[in-house]
Amino acid sequence: MEALIWIGLTALAIALPFIYPRWRLQRVLAQPLPPEAEAVLQRNIPVYRHMSPDLQQQLRRMVVQFLHQKKFIGCEGLDVTDEMAVTIAGQACLLLLNRPSKVYPALHTILVYPSEFVAQRAEVGPGGVITPGHQSMLGESWDDGRVVLSWDNVRRGAADWTDGHNVVLHEFAHQLDSESGRANGAPYLGNPASYREWSEVLSRDYQNLRLHAMYRQHTVMDHYGATNPAEFFAVATETFYEKPYQMAEHHPELFKEFLKYYRVDPREWMSPPPPPPPVEPSSYAVAGW
Repeated sequence: MEALIWIGLTALAIALPFIYPRWRLQRVLAQPLPPEAEAVLQRNIPVYRHMSPDLQQQLRRMVVQFLHQKKFIGCEGLDVTDEMAVTIAGQACLLLLNRPSKVYPALHTILVYPSEFVAQRAEVGPGGVITPGHQSMLGESWDDGRVVLSWDNVRRGAADWTDGHNVVLHEFAHQLDSESGRANGAPYLGNPASYREWSEVLSRDYQNLRLHAMYRQHTVMDHYGATNPAEFFAVATETFYEKPYQMAEHHPELFKEFLKYYRVDPREWMSPPPPPPPVEPSSYAVAGW
């Protein structure tokens, strides 16, 4: 009898670390997002108020889970407020709508700086000589479960949802990219057959962006996306959510791939951009003509 009791207690001790977190999460998810937190979504995610009730409910539930499971740490004396945390969580969870997800399961910590921060970078020079260097950053995504953000740039991205620049969308796109094993511009797509078309479309548009960047030609996507395939995916994600009409017009096949991957159409939340002003023909007079 005692042996059975000990076996039962041992089994419970083994199972408890797995059962208790799930039980706590279910209790948390049973509570709605507080009204003051939803007011932050309304205020700092301009597209939220134009989303369908179903998507709004999905986003609120994922924000509750995000805030429960992730730890926010302020850097350089920054005190991370509830508004900061909800703003970051809301923007990050936009990428998960309509998709089966555990809300960034590999992520555990978000480090928030007041503004741009300096990161150490090793630079490889001629002959393979490595010298320490420094680089100003707006955000970083690490495959060890950390994301680093500049609050000034998070706030700037929330204020203008049409410029194609959003550090939260960018860095959390890297988190999704890493779910396939490493960040290389090919996130986990589920169906292996999907990778062929994904690779063909993204490789072509990536090479085109590199050419445009080389010749400094204006493009819908930021030239930073020409850095490497991982940055291309992150920049294209920013463009998809903030410039969907322009992306659909200038990169229709790429837009189609992102529609399939993200399972939402941001055009439903935004008005079409105004048409560009007409270009007046220039004229000049030449004596004798």
